[in-house]
Amino acid sequence: MITTTPLTLIPATVEHARAEIADRDEFSRLLQAVVPENWPPESAEDALPLFLEWLEAKPECVGWFGWYALVADTTSNKQVLAGSGGSMGPPQEGKIGIGYLVLPQFHGSGLATQIVDELIRWAKQQSSVTRIVAETEWGNPASVRVLEKHGFVE
Repeated sequence: MITTTPLTLIPATVEHARAEIADRDEFSRLLQAVVPENWPPESAEDALPLFLEWLEAKPECVGWFGWYALVADTTSNKQVLAGSGGSMGPPQEGKIGIGYLVLPQFHGSGLATQIVDELIRWAKQQSSVTRIVAETEWGNPASVRVLEKHGFVE
């Protein structure tokens, strides 16, 4: 787990991924967070079975595939699932590619920047990582700005 203010990142496990697909209440319990109705985002929903397959194939690789991003809800004092981030698995020839997403209701809050901060920090602590890459669509200027802030270039 990675905890900063106001972000908590929980590494995805097989148990998380199974619950995320099949049992929303269990998923919420495992995260100890409220799971918004619009989770998972449409852009990630189709990838959940593949993500589970990767975790089942390499359960010892917790942290390499995904992290759930939680933030405190100031009105309820509960944690809320607001986004996620991660990579496509352990480094290949020292390189990992990171990705992230934030639910629409948290856009513009700086959360994507914080997620990328922590993914980069975590990756740099892993001796097997020598290069970090990321991709986004030019049609998503907010995401482009997040990557530019972190020194990524075209």
